[in-house]
Amino acid sequence: MSETNYSLAELLIVAAAETWRHDGEIMGTGIGPLPRIAVSLAKASFNPRLATTDGECWYTTQPLPPGLDAAQVSEIEGWSPYDRVFSGLWGGKRHAMVAPTQFDRFGQSNISVIGNHAKPKSALLGARGFPGNSVHHPNSFFFASHNTRALVAGEVDFVCTAGYNPARYLNGKPPAFLNLGLIVSDLAVLDFGGKDHAVRVVSLHPGISFEQVQDNTGFPLERPEHIPLTPPPTAAQLALIEQLDPKGVRKTVLKGDPAGDRR
Repeated sequence: MSETNYSLAELLIVAAAETWRHDGEIMGTGIGPLPRIAVSLAKASFNPRLATTDGECWYTTQPLPPGLDAAQVSEIEGWSPYDRVFSGLWGGKRHAMVAPTQFDRFGQSNISVIGNHAKPKSALLGARGFPGNSVHHPNSFFFASHNTRALVAGEVDFVCTAGYNPARYLNGKPPAFLNLGLIVSDLAVLDFGGKDHAVRVVSLHPGISFEQVQDNTGFPLERPEHIPLTPPPTAAQLALIEQLDPKGVRKTVLKGDPAGDRR
């Protein structure tokens, strides 16, 4: 299989899987099809100690492909009711990759409303578990469409998660367990490794320039002196992704299922 014979979805899955490389035995949660396949890839390749679920109530020995149910799993490791999930995440034993509607330079996320909360333009999910998750366990982020509507200028319209914003710290102190990891988008991989937790570009997807990423981001990005290309999937990884997603759900996420190398 040639180095360029991979889709953008597959490139993003491999990049997102790095979220859980060094996490050890915790609950890995990927919200959305590509992050879900990514955490499955992490468990199936380099972090077998990850605990993954069928999306409902069972921990499974092998990752469950999207579109299948627990009855089609060869072995179930244990029960995963709300009590067990929340006991784990409150103790920091979870790393989630989430897909917020809005995101700002502090890493604050919004899944609640667009516009003023008193009279919003759009009502979304509500804050749900985002506030508690953000102060109890590591969180990373996924954007299928990297643009200034998602990565906004200023603050998000409604702050659902804690971030690196000192103005919002209770008693001037950051939450003890605040830990923001990777940001994976259809343009680049980013993190909070810049000065004072500034968002920086870690790698650029093939065919994408730093200027394109910056033009599609509402806040300034830190630019390292050298920015590598996001590594392409290996033949072994592509074969494993096919096993983890036999129904091809990954092909439906990005419009037209574009190629991963856009040079």
